[in-house]
Amino acid sequence: MQDTPLSSDGAFLRFWFARVFGTLASQMQAVAIGWQIYGLTRNPLDLGLVGLAQFLPSILLMFVSGHVIDRHDRRFIVVACLLSESFLSLVLVSGSLYGWLGRNAILAVVFLSGAVRAFKMPATQALLPNVVPAALYPKALAASASAMQVAIVSGPALGGFVYLASPAAVYALALLCFVTAAFLASRIKMKKSPERPEPPGIDSLFAGLRYIKSRPAIFGAISLDLFAVLLGGATALLPIYARDILHTGPWGLGLLNSAPAVGALATSLYLARHPLQRNAGKTMFAGVIAFGIATIVFSMSRNYLLSLLALVFLGASDMISVVIRSSLVQLQTPDEMRGRVSAVNSVFIGTSNQLGEFESGLTASWFGTVPAVFLGGIGTIVVALIWMKIFPQLSRVDDLHNVKS
Repeated sequence: MQDTPLSSDGAFLRFWFARVFGTLASQMQAVAIGWQIYGLTRNPLDLGLVGLAQFLPSILLMFVSGHVIDRHDRRFIVVACLLSESFLSLVLVSGSLYGWLGRNAILAVVFLSGAVRAFKMPATQALLPNVVPAALYPKALAASASAMQVAIVSGPALGGFVYLASPAAVYALALLCFVTAAFLASRIKMKKSPERPEPPGIDSLFAGLRYIKSRPAIFGAISLDLFAVLLGGATALLPIYARDILHTGPWGLGLLNSAPAVGALATSLYLARHPLQRNAGKTMFAGVIAFGIATIVFSMSRNYLLSLLALVFLGASDMISVVIRSSLVQLQTPDEMRGRVSAVNSVFIGTSNQLGEFESGLTASWFGTVPAVFLGGIGTIVVALIWMKIFPQLSRVDDLHNVKS
């Protein structure tokens, strides 16, 4: 048995690089959109609307996307999604060059991107177990997470620097990366084909949600991420911190966006070599509490270096819970249901990230930026403590490969 997810035919390597280029494009584009829309309106609520526009399609398409992913070639779905994102990047390039890309047009493109990602994220999650053997999945997941973090580290910083030339230059570079990712994904050879699901119907459509609800440890892990990150969405307000609190430019915003990924990358690389063997549930709760503490420190900082360090620690603690939650979901889900379960999981993730951005923008417009982030950090810690009480099954999770219902 191999002790590395890198297969002899390079399937995992292509998967890894496809994630790098796809995430790199998304991160560069996100920085450009955030800076551009806040520069147009100077309204914190518009930053929240960007998150809301990404979230709404995922909730609307949750059951449809999972149903499609379990019945069609997951690799083909990922490629189609990447090519669709390439087209949307082309729209942003055109709008920026010819001057018609305003607030509403940006939000429309973001909404369509959210619809594409409603299929891409769960399809990517469900594809990985078909690329590597089950015994290597935790290491492969950590290595796959490191791919995302490599891109999240470099993408925002690169996007911020390229933005100095023009927003169109950022969108054009993102277009190139999306096309590259699509080519790499099309070359992935799966080690096994997905199991055939039961015949289509209403029961099949909602099977993923029912499965999650029937597994308290899985439901607890997913809902913990939902509410904790929903409240602790400090990164949505980074354009305001960069401009008005830390007094830096787009390059400074790029580095702030990259900082959480630096910590997450270091953690994912460590977990790829040293996967968690014991006390997974308690470790996950510790990571969420540390995430809340880092959010509080960032909210109060007026020093650029301290803010960067707080965001690095925030990303490191978040990656712990990400790896545990994702391993728990994928390892405990039958292959023929992974698309539907991953679609529900993606909505929870999208809710915590995109809807969390909306919540942060809304509370910042009500209470001010610093109080909104500070209260979010406090809320994250409170949620972790409450979840330890109402989901004792999650606290007791020890070995991710052997979880009792």
